[in-house]
Amino acid sequence: ELQLVESGGGSVDAGGSLRLSCAASGYTGSIYSMGWFRQAPGKERQGVAAADSDDSTRVATSVRGRITISMDNAKNTLYLEMRNLKPEDTAMYYCAADTRGAQRRRIPPHPSEYNAWGQGTQVTVSS
Repeated sequence: ELQLVESGGGSVDAGGSLRLSCAASGYTGSIYSMGWFRQAPGKERQGVAAADSDDSTRVATSVRGRITISMDNAKNTLYLEMRNLKPEDTAMYYCAADTRGAQRRRIPPHPSEYNAWGQGTQVTVSS
């Protein structure tokens, strides 16, 4: 069974940077896409960025220019580098994987594309 473990969250001041990591393990099948989502209290989970198996990436317009998503296939680890963080970036950040092969890829990525989720890592940005 695929397991996803996020790390790298924390508390930073506005303008700061963080790099989140998501380590995938326990699965030998195909992973068609991996993505990052975030959810603030009382709000819906929203897609931040995704890296697909064709080496393409999708980034939400709201964070474009401030984040970079990358995948280290040798380490089975997905990264999310975030720069110039703002208080509105405060949320629980979740890693997700698609092992079924969703038919539709959206920008920003949508939770329905993914069937495996990590437990999340908290990001708090202070003004």
